[in-house]
Amino acid sequence: MTIPSNNVGLAVMTTLRNYGIDTIFGIPGTHNLEFYRHLKPLGIHPVTTRHEQGAGYGSDGWSQLKGLPGVVITTSGPGLLNALSAAATSYCESRPMIILSPGAPRGSELSDIGLLHETRDPTGAVRALIGRSTRVASGSEAVELIHESFALFAHGRPRPVHIEIPLDVLEGPSDVPESALEARPLGAPKQAADDAVAAAADILRGASNPVILAGGGSLGTGGALLDLAETLQAPVVTTINGKGAIPESHPLSLGSEIRLATAQDLCSGADALLVIGSKVGQSELWGGKLVPQGKCIRIDVDPGQLSCNLEPDVGLEGNAAAVVPQLLAALEGHDPGTAPDLKALWQHLRSEARNMAPVLSRINEILAAALPADTVVAGDSSQITYFGTTSFFPMQHPHQLLYTPAYATLGYGLPAAIGAKVAAPERPVVCLLGDGALMFAVQEFITAVEQGVDLPIICIDNGGYGEIKQNMADRDLEAVGVDLVQPDWVRMAEGFGLAGFAVESLDDLAATVKRAMAVKGPSLVHVSI
Repeated sequence: MTIPSNNVGLAVMTTLRNYGIDTIFGIPGTHNLEFYRHLKPLGIHPVTTRHEQGAGYGSDGWSQLKGLPGVVITTSGPGLLNALSAAATSYCESRPMIILSPGAPRGSELSDIGLLHETRDPTGAVRALIGRSTRVASGSEAVELIHESFALFAHGRPRPVHIEIPLDVLEGPSDVPESALEARPLGAPKQAADDAVAAAADILRGASNPVILAGGGSLGTGGALLDLAETLQAPVVTTINGKGAIPESHPLSLGSEIRLATAQDLCSGADALLVIGSKVGQSELWGGKLVPQGKCIRIDVDPGQLSCNLEPDVGLEGNAAAVVPQLLAALEGHDPGTAPDLKALWQHLRSEARNMAPVLSRINEILAAALPADTVVAGDSSQITYFGTTSFFPMQHPHQLLYTPAYATLGYGLPAAIGAKVAAPERPVVCLLGDGALMFAVQEFITAVEQGVDLPIICIDNGGYGEIKQNMADRDLEAVGVDLVQPDWVRMAEGFGLAGFAVESLDDLAATVKRAMAVKGPSLVHVSI
């Protein structure tokens, strides 16, 4: 088979490289080789996971540490469909991702003729989940979609984009001029309308007890959000996706505790509630509700989200990275009066969170004290994460907790941790999750070994699906299918090539994790509770 060297695969990968993409996640397959042909010459590092779902979650961890969209390459048919849980996670959590897949050659769409990996309508399947899925007809169209994707991520709500390139197009000569492959200027983030900013500033200037609720859309504001909080002397509560929006060691931070009734009462009782980049959804409120008694101001880049679940008095449509500085400028010279004393409120929140899971709280407090303050923690849909890490592992920076509170899938933590460590090898990264979640992605042990990442994987083993077992008990159901047979975790890890450590007492946890942190390559710390 003679394949032109200057093919559409080269055009697509060159365009991505020009935007700064130096790593891709995926699995080579029969139909996607013309993407892979060009990786080494372009200086793009491939991370080969052992399941396409892991590729998607690995790209998400990489993306959050790198500040660029994660890129996933799948093969056609089953490879693409295997990545859909990760794509749906990216959609639900509003994170940027580009998925590239080959498709059936032009003229054989929607066929039933026995092609390899034949899938009736893959773009239709993906579009049903994430909205943006396009089968292109030319290299020019594929490259243009990449440019549009980066513009979308910069100026709209970041969500995944899938591009399917028919096999004959992918392997054929490129119709794209070299000049069209260059990255395009993305411009400044979108500001809000001046009159809306002025109206919001008037409300905030007149408030005696303002509160800020910061969601995932606030993470790009840098130090401006902290400056705004200090200007207003307003306590800051975050969603879990907004964790680390301001340093959680700051006196105005009340942590990522919006799911707690105490924090919800605080937000509802404010005479001015400023919500930044959050849908204020059920997955963050845990069945609670915000009922603002004062004025409500919302900032969101997506106009459809400005009144989602909570109607504002003033809506500021724009990127929080631009709108928060606008508010700061409009509040110049504001005197907020006496700083609030939040110590008693903070302690009440601690007690409320600790009462839900005392042991998991203690584990996270031990780890937070033992690990460097800038450690990135990749969690999972595990009790140790949502009952523990979210409350008891203070984060000082955005994207320090990698987690999916809305899609809440198992199998995220390990590949996300690998992706984060590949993106930032100088940063301390740990994976902290439960045994049920780890078993969803145990095959990625070997990916961690292959990538040579220094990564402690801390598995808190409660013998199965502990949360679901409790749900059954709450419904007066006998436990069914939740007490799981466990492997010898340490021996299994060692079989993959990891260093293995067993912790039988929490008194030994800190010392054991420090030993694991000193190991070259990945390690498993198995904690039986």
